[in-house]
Amino acid sequence: MAKSRNNLLGVGGQRKKLSRAEQQGAGPARDNDRKAAEDKKQELVRKMRERAAGAEAAPAQDAPAES
Repeated sequence: MAKSRNNLLGVGGQRKKLSRAEQQGAGPARDNDRKAAEDKKQELVRKMRERAAGAEAAPAQDAPAES
């Protein structure tokens, strides 16, 4: 019996599973966008902490002056 040429299952190795974004060609660009967004978030959190630390120090200085 002749070898079947229609069944090519397993020929050519395995392929990486791609997400929908990667299938549409937005793989690496999307990763860069995520990194940029994370950097902006970290900068915002840092600024908010600095303001909160400044706001805590200001009332402490004002309190003794009222007495």
